[in-house]
Amino acid sequence: MRYLSTRGGATPQRFTDILLEGLAPDGGLYVPERYPRADLAAWRALSYPRLAAAVLAPFMDDVPGLDALVARTYTRAAFGSEEIVPLKTLEPGLHLLGLSQGPTLAFKDLALQLLGELFEQVLAARGATLNILGATSGDTGSAAEHAMRARRRIAVFMLSPHGRMSAFQAAQMYALRDANIHNLAVRGTFDDCQDLVKLVNADAAFKARWRIGAVNSINWARVAAQVVYYFCGYFRATRSDAERVAFAVPSGNFGNILAGYVAREMGLPVERLILATNENDVLDEYFRTGCYRVRRAARATSSPSMDISKASNFERYAFDLAGRDAARVRALWAELEETGEFRLPPGPGFASGLSTHADRLATIRMVHAKYGVTIDPHTADGVKVGLAHRPPGVPLICMETALPAKFAATIREALGREPARPAGFEDLEKRPQRVEVIDPDAEEVRRAIERYGVAQA
Repeated sequence: MRYLSTRGGATPQRFTDILLEGLAPDGGLYVPERYPRADLAAWRALSYPRLAAAVLAPFMDDVPGLDALVARTYTRAAFGSEEIVPLKTLEPGLHLLGLSQGPTLAFKDLALQLLGELFEQVLAARGATLNILGATSGDTGSAAEHAMRARRRIAVFMLSPHGRMSAFQAAQMYALRDANIHNLAVRGTFDDCQDLVKLVNADAAFKARWRIGAVNSINWARVAAQVVYYFCGYFRATRSDAERVAFAVPSGNFGNILAGYVAREMGLPVERLILATNENDVLDEYFRTGCYRVRRAARATSSPSMDISKASNFERYAFDLAGRDAARVRALWAELEETGEFRLPPGPGFASGLSTHADRLATIRMVHAKYGVTIDPHTADGVKVGLAHRPPGVPLICMETALPAKFAATIREALGREPARPAGFEDLEKRPQRVEVIDPDAEEVRRAIERYGVAQA
Protein backbone atom coordinates (compact mmCIF):
# COMPACT_ATOMS: atom_id res chain seq x y z
CA MET A 1 0.00 0.00 0.00
CA ARG A 2 1.28 3.45 -0.91
CA TYR A 3 0.14 6.71 0.67
CA LEU A 4 -0.57 9.97 -1.15
CA SER A 5 -0.79 13.55 0.10
CA THR A 6 -4.19 15.22 -0.12
CA ARG A 7 -2.40 18.19 -1.71
CA GLY A 8 -0.45 16.21 -4.30
CA GLY A 9 3.00 17.62 -3.62
CA ALA A 10 4.63 14.65 -1.90
CA THR A 11 6.14 11.46 -3.29
CA PRO A 12 3.94 8.40 -2.57
CA GLN A 13 5.34 6.47 0.38
CA ARG A 14 4.93 3.23 2.29
CA PHE A 15 3.27 3.05 5.68
CA THR A 16 6.40 2.91 7.86
CA ASP A 17 7.65 6.12 6.25
CA ILE A 18 4.46 8.12 6.82
CA LEU A 19 4.17 6.66 10.33
CA LEU A 20 7.16 8.72 11.44
CA GLU A 21 6.43 11.79 9.34
CA GLY A 22 2.98 13.07 10.41
CA LEU A 23 2.03 15.86 8.01
CA ALA A 24 3.19 15.53 4.40
CA PRO A 25 5.91 17.98 3.32
CA ASP A 26 3.36 19.93 1.24
CA GLY A 27 1.14 20.50 4.30
CA GLY A 28 -1.38 17.85 3.28
CA LEU A 29 -2.47 14.68 5.04
CA TYR A 30 -1.50 11.21 3.93
CA VAL A 31 -4.27 8.92 2.67
CA PRO A 32 -4.07 5.37 1.29
CA GLU A 33 -4.05 5.05 -2.49
CA ARG A 34 -7.12 2.82 -2.18
CA TYR A 35 -9.42 1.35 0.44
CA PRO A 36 -9.06 -2.45 0.74
CA ARG A 37 -12.16 -4.65 0.69
CA ALA A 38 -13.43 -6.22 3.91
CA ASP A 39 -14.10 -9.95 4.22
CA LEU A 40 -17.08 -9.80 6.56
CA ALA A 41 -17.71 -13.54 6.61
CA ALA A 42 -14.10 -14.34 7.52
CA TRP A 43 -13.81 -11.55 10.09
CA ARG A 44 -17.09 -11.97 12.01
CA ALA A 45 -15.92 -14.62 14.50
CA LEU A 46 -12.45 -13.20 15.16
CA SER A 47 -11.27 -11.96 18.56
CA TYR A 48 -10.48 -8.25 18.75
CA PRO A 49 -6.69 -8.68 18.32
CA ARG A 50 -7.14 -11.02 15.35
CA LEU A 51 -9.75 -8.71 13.81
CA ALA A 52 -7.39 -5.76 14.24
CA ALA A 53 -4.59 -7.65 12.52
CA ALA A 54 -6.89 -8.55 9.60
CA VAL A 55 -8.21 -4.99 9.16
CA LEU A 56 -4.80 -3.35 9.50
CA ALA A 57 -2.75 -5.79 7.39
CA PRO A 58 -3.39 -4.11 4.01
CA PHE A 59 -2.81 -0.64 5.46
CA MET A 60 0.42 -1.66 7.23
CA ASP A 61 1.79 -4.26 4.81
CA ASP A 62 5.42 -3.27 5.38
CA VAL A 63 5.32 -3.82 9.17
CA PRO A 64 7.03 -7.13 10.01
CA GLY A 65 5.38 -9.22 12.70
CA LEU A 66 2.17 -7.15 12.68
CA ASP A 67 0.09 -9.97 14.18
CA ALA A 68 2.37 -10.22 17.21
CA LEU A 69 2.55 -6.45 17.59
CA VAL A 70 -1.25 -6.19 17.60
CA ALA A 71 -1.52 -9.06 20.08
CA ARG A 72 0.85 -7.20 22.44
CA THR A 73 -1.35 -4.11 22.20
CA TYR A 74 -4.88 -5.39 22.75
CA THR A 75 -4.70 -7.34 26.00
CA ARG A 76 -6.90 -7.91 29.01
CA ALA A 77 -4.23 -6.22 31.15
CA ALA A 78 -4.45 -2.99 29.14
CA PHE A 79 -8.19 -2.92 28.40
CA GLY A 80 -9.80 -4.78 31.28
CA SER A 81 -11.33 -7.70 29.40
CA GLU A 82 -10.85 -9.99 26.41
CA GLU A 83 -13.61 -8.05 24.62
CA ILE A 84 -11.46 -4.87 24.49
CA VAL A 85 -14.53 -2.87 23.32
CA PRO A 86 -17.60 -4.35 25.07
CA LEU A 87 -21.03 -3.77 23.54
CA LYS A 88 -23.78 -2.83 26.01
CA THR A 89 -27.36 -3.21 24.77
CA LEU A 90 -29.61 -0.59 26.38
CA GLU A 91 -32.69 -1.94 24.62
CA PRO A 92 -33.24 -3.94 21.43
CA GLY A 93 -31.72 -1.94 18.58
CA LEU A 94 -29.92 0.58 20.82
CA HIS A 95 -26.34 -0.08 21.91
CA LEU A 96 -23.33 1.58 23.53
CA LEU A 97 -19.92 0.51 22.23
CA GLY A 98 -17.45 0.80 25.12
CA LEU A 99 -14.35 2.39 23.63
CA SER A 100 -13.11 3.75 26.96
CA GLN A 101 -11.72 0.74 28.79
CA GLY A 102 -8.03 1.53 28.23
CA PRO A 103 -5.41 3.06 30.52
CA THR A 104 -6.69 6.66 30.27
CA LEU A 105 -10.43 5.90 30.09
CA ALA A 106 -10.97 7.35 26.60
CA PHE A 107 -11.32 5.97 23.08
CA LYS A 108 -7.96 7.45 22.07
CA ASP A 109 -6.22 4.57 23.89
CA LEU A 110 -7.33 2.11 21.22
CA ALA A 111 -5.22 3.84 18.59
CA LEU A 112 -2.42 5.27 20.70
CA GLN A 113 -1.49 2.05 22.50
CA LEU A 114 -0.97 0.57 19.03
CA LEU A 115 0.94 3.65 17.87
CA GLY A 116 3.37 3.28 20.79
CA GLU A 117 4.18 -0.29 19.76
CA LEU A 118 4.54 0.70 16.10
CA PHE A 119 6.85 3.61 16.88
CA GLU A 120 9.08 1.52 19.12
CA GLN A 121 9.45 -1.30 16.60
CA VAL A 122 10.14 0.91 13.59
CA LEU A 123 12.55 3.21 15.46
CA ALA A 124 14.50 0.26 16.85
CA ALA A 125 14.79 -1.30 13.40
CA ARG A 126 16.15 1.98 12.00
CA GLY A 127 18.29 2.93 14.98
CA ALA A 128 16.39 6.24 15.02
CA THR A 129 14.77 8.60 17.51
CA LEU A 130 11.59 10.68 17.40
CA ASN A 131 10.32 13.87 19.03
CA ILE A 132 6.55 13.73 19.06
CA LEU A 133 4.74 17.05 18.90
CA GLY A 134 1.00 16.89 19.55
CA ALA A 135 -2.00 19.00 20.47
CA THR A 136 -4.84 17.87 22.69
CA SER A 137 -8.27 19.16 23.62
CA GLY A 138 -8.35 16.70 26.51
CA ASP A 139 -7.96 13.00 25.76
CA THR A 140 -5.35 12.57 23.00
CA GLY A 141 -2.65 14.03 25.23
CA SER A 142 -3.03 11.64 28.14
CA ALA A 143 -3.52 8.63 25.86
CA ALA A 144 -0.39 9.51 23.87
CA GLU A 145 1.72 10.18 26.94
CA HIS A 146 0.68 6.95 28.65
CA ALA A 147 1.45 5.02 25.45
CA MET A 148 4.89 6.64 24.98
CA ARG A 149 6.10 7.03 28.57
CA ALA A 150 9.56 5.64 29.33
CA ARG A 151 10.24 4.75 25.68
CA ARG A 152 13.91 5.68 25.39
CA ARG A 153 13.92 6.60 21.70
CA ILE A 154 10.95 8.97 22.04
CA ALA A 155 10.27 12.34 23.67
CA VAL A 156 6.73 13.75 23.77
CA PHE A 157 5.85 17.45 23.67
CA MET A 158 2.11 17.87 24.21
CA LEU A 159 0.34 21.21 23.78
CA SER A 160 -2.92 21.70 25.65
CA PRO A 161 -5.21 24.74 26.10
CA HIS A 162 -4.42 26.24 29.51
CA GLY A 163 -7.43 25.98 31.85
CA ARG A 164 -9.77 24.45 29.25
CA MET A 165 -9.66 20.76 30.20
CA SER A 166 -11.37 19.06 33.11
CA ALA A 167 -9.26 18.72 36.27
CA PHE A 168 -9.13 14.95 35.74
CA GLN A 169 -7.93 15.31 32.14
CA ALA A 170 -5.22 17.79 33.10
CA ALA A 171 -3.99 15.65 36.00
CA GLN A 172 -3.75 12.56 33.80
CA MET A 173 -1.13 14.42 31.78
CA TYR A 174 0.55 16.79 34.19
CA ALA A 175 1.02 14.24 37.00
CA LEU A 176 3.24 12.00 34.86
CA ARG A 177 6.83 12.09 36.07
CA ASP A 178 8.54 10.31 33.17
CA ALA A 179 11.59 12.18 31.91
CA ASN A 180 10.55 11.86 28.25
CA ILE A 181 7.13 13.52 28.76
CA HIS A 182 6.85 17.33 28.45
CA ASN A 183 3.57 19.21 28.86
CA LEU A 184 3.18 22.71 27.45
CA ALA A 185 -0.06 24.48 28.43
CA VAL A 186 -0.81 27.16 25.85
CA ARG A 187 -2.54 30.41 26.78
CA GLY A 188 -5.30 29.95 24.19
CA THR A 189 -7.61 27.37 22.67
CA PHE A 190 -7.10 23.91 21.21
CA ASP A 191 -7.11 25.50 17.76
CA ASP A 192 -4.12 27.60 18.82
CA CYS A 193 -2.36 24.40 19.92
CA GLN A 194 -3.16 22.69 16.63
CA ASP A 195 -1.93 25.72 14.67
CA LEU A 196 1.39 25.66 16.57
CA VAL A 197 1.88 22.00 15.67
CA LYS A 198 1.35 22.85 11.99
CA LEU A 199 3.69 25.86 12.16
CA VAL A 200 6.52 23.83 13.67
CA ASN A 201 5.96 21.05 11.13
CA ALA A 202 6.06 23.63 8.33
CA ASP A 203 9.64 24.50 9.30
CA ALA A 204 11.20 21.76 7.16
CA ALA A 205 14.76 22.24 8.41
CA PHE A 206 13.75 22.17 12.09
CA LYS A 207 11.46 19.18 11.52
CA ALA A 208 14.26 17.22 9.86
CA ARG A 209 16.90 18.19 12.42
CA TRP A 210 14.76 17.17 15.39
CA ARG A 211 12.86 14.34 13.68
CA ILE A 212 9.37 15.65 14.53
CA GLY A 213 6.55 13.09 14.51
CA ALA A 214 2.83 13.22 15.21
CA VAL A 215 0.35 11.37 17.40
CA ASN A 216 -2.71 13.45 16.57
CA SER A 217 -5.11 11.95 14.08
CA ILE A 218 -3.19 13.72 11.31
CA ASN A 219 -1.16 10.48 11.64
CA TRP A 220 -2.92 7.92 9.43
CA ALA A 221 -2.11 5.07 11.85
CA ARG A 222 -4.53 6.66 14.34
CA VAL A 223 -7.40 6.57 11.86
CA ALA A 224 -6.59 3.04 10.67
CA ALA A 225 -6.60 1.69 14.23
CA GLN A 226 -10.01 3.26 14.86
CA VAL A 227 -11.50 1.56 11.78
CA VAL A 228 -11.22 -1.75 13.63
CA TYR A 229 -13.83 -1.04 16.28
CA TYR A 230 -16.49 -0.15 13.72
CA PHE A 231 -16.23 -3.69 12.37
CA CYS A 232 -16.19 -5.09 15.92
CA GLY A 233 -19.28 -3.10 16.95
CA TYR A 234 -21.12 -4.18 13.82
CA PHE A 235 -20.37 -7.88 14.36
CA ARG A 236 -21.46 -7.73 18.01
CA ALA A 237 -24.71 -5.87 17.28
CA THR A 238 -25.84 -7.99 14.30
CA ARG A 239 -26.34 -11.65 13.48
CA SER A 240 -25.73 -11.62 9.74
CA ASP A 241 -23.68 -9.67 7.24
CA ALA A 242 -26.86 -8.66 5.43
CA GLU A 243 -27.95 -6.34 8.26
CA ARG A 244 -27.31 -2.61 8.21
CA VAL A 245 -26.57 -0.36 11.20
CA ALA A 246 -26.16 3.31 12.09
CA PHE A 247 -23.35 4.74 14.22
CA ALA A 248 -23.68 7.88 16.37
CA VAL A 249 -20.29 9.51 16.82
CA PRO A 250 -19.36 12.56 18.94
CA SER A 251 -16.89 14.43 16.74
CA GLY A 252 -14.69 17.51 16.95
CA ASN A 253 -11.63 16.87 14.79
CA PHE A 254 -13.45 14.43 12.43
CA GLY A 255 -10.98 11.58 13.04
CA ASN A 256 -13.33 9.19 14.84
CA ILE A 257 -16.15 9.44 12.32
CA LEU A 258 -13.67 9.43 9.43
CA ALA A 259 -12.70 5.93 10.59
CA GLY A 260 -16.37 4.94 10.27
CA TYR A 261 -16.43 6.39 6.76
CA VAL A 262 -13.34 4.34 5.85
CA ALA A 263 -14.97 1.19 7.27
CA ARG A 264 -18.02 1.86 5.10
CA GLU A 265 -15.81 2.40 2.04
CA MET A 266 -14.23 -0.98 2.81
CA GLY A 267 -17.66 -2.60 2.63
CA LEU A 268 -19.11 -2.41 6.16
CA PRO A 269 -22.93 -2.19 5.81
CA VAL A 270 -23.42 1.22 7.42
CA GLU A 271 -26.78 2.82 6.69
CA ARG A 272 -25.91 6.14 8.31
CA LEU A 273 -23.02 7.84 10.10
CA ILE A 274 -24.53 10.33 12.56
CA LEU A 275 -22.14 13.11 13.55
CA ALA A 276 -22.76 14.91 16.85
CA THR A 277 -21.16 18.23 17.73
CA ASN A 278 -21.41 20.41 20.79
CA GLU A 279 -21.89 24.18 20.54
CA ASN A 280 -18.77 24.27 18.33
CA ASP A 281 -20.86 23.28 15.34
CA VAL A 282 -18.51 23.65 12.35
CA LEU A 283 -19.09 20.07 11.21
CA ASP A 284 -22.83 20.11 11.83
CA GLU A 285 -23.13 23.28 9.78
CA TYR A 286 -21.17 21.66 6.97
CA PHE A 287 -23.34 18.55 6.73
CA ARG A 288 -26.51 20.65 6.89
CA THR A 289 -25.49 23.32 4.38
CA GLY A 290 -22.43 22.18 2.40
CA CYS A 291 -20.49 25.20 3.71
CA TYR A 292 -17.32 24.45 5.68
CA ARG A 293 -16.75 27.59 7.75
CA VAL A 294 -14.15 27.79 10.49
CA ARG A 295 -14.65 29.97 13.54
CA ARG A 296 -12.23 32.49 14.99
CA ALA A 297 -12.08 30.55 18.24
CA ALA A 298 -13.70 27.53 19.82
CA ARG A 299 -16.17 28.06 22.66
CA ALA A 300 -15.47 26.42 26.03
CA THR A 301 -18.17 23.81 26.75
CA SER A 302 -18.92 20.93 29.11
CA SER A 303 -17.80 18.43 26.43
CA PRO A 304 -14.33 19.98 26.12
CA SER A 305 -12.67 17.32 23.98
CA MET A 306 -14.88 18.56 21.12
CA ASP A 307 -14.11 22.27 21.58
CA ILE A 308 -12.57 22.54 18.13
CA SER A 309 -13.28 25.01 15.34
CA LYS A 310 -10.94 23.58 12.68
CA ALA A 311 -11.42 19.87 12.01
CA SER A 312 -8.03 18.78 10.67
CA ASN A 313 -9.17 15.34 9.48
CA PHE A 314 -11.91 16.87 7.37
CA GLU A 315 -9.31 17.36 4.61
CA ARG A 316 -9.11 13.60 4.10
CA TYR A 317 -12.87 13.37 3.55
CA ALA A 318 -12.82 16.44 1.29
CA PHE A 319 -10.10 14.76 -0.81
CA ASP A 320 -12.49 11.89 -1.57
CA LEU A 321 -15.42 14.25 -2.18
CA ALA A 322 -13.24 16.15 -4.66
CA GLY A 323 -12.65 12.96 -6.65
CA ARG A 324 -9.15 12.63 -5.15
CA ASP A 325 -8.16 15.71 -7.14
CA ALA A 326 -5.28 17.22 -5.15
CA ALA A 327 -5.33 20.45 -7.17
CA ARG A 328 -8.94 21.01 -6.20
CA VAL A 329 -8.12 20.35 -2.52
CA ARG A 330 -5.27 22.87 -2.67
CA ALA A 331 -7.67 25.42 -4.15
CA LEU A 332 -10.29 24.76 -1.47
CA TRP A 333 -7.77 25.20 1.35
CA ALA A 334 -6.39 28.34 -0.26
CA GLU A 335 -9.96 29.68 -0.31
CA LEU A 336 -10.35 28.68 3.33
CA GLU A 337 -7.20 30.60 4.26
CA GLU A 338 -8.42 33.67 2.38
CA THR A 339 -12.12 33.77 3.29
CA GLY A 340 -12.55 31.37 6.22
CA GLU A 341 -14.92 29.08 4.32
CA PHE A 342 -15.60 27.07 1.18
CA ARG A 343 -18.47 25.08 -0.30
CA LEU A 344 -18.33 21.40 -1.19
CA PRO A 345 -21.47 19.22 -1.35
CA PRO A 346 -21.42 16.51 1.36
CA GLY A 347 -21.43 12.89 0.31
CA PRO A 348 -24.28 10.46 1.06
CA GLY A 349 -24.81 8.46 4.22
CA PHE A 350 -24.17 11.19 6.81
CA ALA A 351 -26.49 13.03 9.17
CA SER A 352 -25.54 15.54 11.83
CA GLY A 353 -26.86 17.48 14.77
CA LEU A 354 -25.91 19.79 17.63
CA SER A 355 -26.10 19.10 21.35
CA THR A 356 -26.00 21.86 23.99
CA HIS A 357 -25.08 21.82 27.67
CA ALA A 358 -28.77 21.50 28.56
CA ASP A 359 -29.07 18.60 26.11
CA ARG A 360 -26.10 16.86 27.69
CA LEU A 361 -27.56 17.12 31.18
CA ALA A 362 -30.96 15.90 30.00
CA THR A 363 -29.46 12.96 28.11
CA ILE A 364 -27.24 11.90 31.02
CA ARG A 365 -30.31 11.97 33.28
CA MET A 366 -32.46 10.06 30.76
CA VAL A 367 -29.93 7.29 30.16
CA HIS A 368 -29.32 6.91 33.90
CA ALA A 369 -33.02 6.84 34.78
CA LYS A 370 -34.10 4.56 31.93
CA TYR A 371 -31.17 2.16 31.70
CA GLY A 372 -29.21 2.55 34.96
CA VAL A 373 -26.11 3.59 33.00
CA THR A 374 -24.01 6.74 33.55
CA ILE A 375 -22.46 8.25 30.43
CA ASP A 376 -20.00 11.09 30.01
CA PRO A 377 -20.98 14.42 28.36
CA HIS A 378 -19.38 13.61 24.98
CA THR A 379 -21.17 10.28 24.77
CA ALA A 380 -24.34 12.14 25.76
CA ASP A 381 -23.89 14.42 22.74
CA GLY A 382 -23.71 11.31 20.57
CA VAL A 383 -26.75 9.64 22.13
CA LYS A 384 -28.86 12.79 21.90
CA VAL A 385 -28.09 13.41 18.23
CA GLY A 386 -28.10 9.71 17.36
CA LEU A 387 -31.62 9.19 18.69
CA ALA A 388 -32.82 12.24 16.76
CA HIS A 389 -31.39 11.04 13.43
CA ARG A 390 -31.49 7.22 13.57
CA PRO A 391 -33.04 5.59 10.49
CA PRO A 392 -36.28 3.72 11.27
CA GLY A 393 -35.81 0.03 11.93
CA VAL A 394 -31.99 0.19 11.86
CA PRO A 395 -29.92 -0.69 14.97
CA LEU A 396 -28.13 2.33 16.43
CA ILE A 397 -24.64 1.94 17.91
CA CYS A 398 -23.57 4.94 20.00
CA MET A 399 -19.84 5.37 20.53
CA GLU A 400 -18.96 5.73 24.24
CA THR A 401 -15.90 7.92 23.89
CA ALA A 402 -14.88 8.45 27.54
CA LEU A 403 -15.81 7.32 31.03
CA PRO A 404 -17.81 9.72 33.21
CA ALA A 405 -15.09 9.83 35.88
CA LYS A 406 -13.19 12.24 33.64
CA PHE A 407 -15.98 14.85 33.82
CA ALA A 408 -17.16 14.83 37.41
CA ALA A 409 -18.48 18.42 37.47
CA THR A 410 -21.00 17.74 34.70
CA ILE A 411 -22.04 14.41 36.22
CA ARG A 412 -22.60 16.13 39.58
CA GLU A 413 -24.72 18.78 37.88
CA ALA A 414 -26.77 16.17 36.02
CA LEU A 415 -27.17 13.49 38.69
CA GLY A 416 -26.27 15.16 41.98
CA ARG A 417 -23.49 12.70 42.79
CA GLU A 418 -19.91 11.84 41.97
CA PRO A 419 -19.25 9.42 39.11
CA ALA A 420 -17.60 6.11 39.96
CA ARG A 421 -13.82 6.06 39.62
CA PRO A 422 -11.89 3.01 38.44
CA ALA A 423 -9.26 1.69 40.82
CA GLY A 424 -6.01 3.61 40.71
CA PHE A 425 -7.56 7.01 39.96
CA GLU A 426 -8.85 7.89 43.43
CA ASP A 427 -6.31 10.65 44.25
CA LEU A 428 -5.33 11.66 40.72
CA GLU A 429 -5.88 15.41 41.01
CA LYS A 430 -3.91 15.57 44.29
CA ARG A 431 -0.70 14.23 42.77
CA PRO A 432 2.17 16.67 42.06
CA GLN A 433 1.92 18.11 38.55
CA ARG A 434 4.62 19.15 36.10
CA VAL A 435 3.65 21.57 33.31
CA GLU A 436 5.07 24.68 31.61
CA VAL A 437 2.64 27.45 30.62
CA ILE A 438 3.56 29.21 27.37
CA ASP A 439 2.18 31.82 24.99
CA PRO A 440 0.82 30.67 21.60
CA ASP A 441 4.24 31.18 20.04
CA ALA A 442 5.90 28.61 17.76
CA GLU A 443 9.32 29.83 18.83
CA GLU A 444 8.59 28.86 22.45
CA VAL A 445 7.68 25.36 21.26
CA ARG A 446 10.89 25.09 19.25
CA ARG A 447 12.94 26.18 22.27
CA ALA A 448 11.31 23.49 24.43
CA ILE A 449 12.16 20.83 21.85
CA GLU A 450 15.74 22.08 21.64
CA ARG A 451 16.07 21.94 25.45
CA TYR A 452 14.48 18.56 26.12
CA GLY A 453 14.27 16.73 22.79
CA VAL A 454 15.93 13.44 21.89
CA ALA A 455 18.79 14.07 19.49
CA GLN A 456 18.99 11.93 16.38
CA ALA A 457 20.87 8.70 16.94
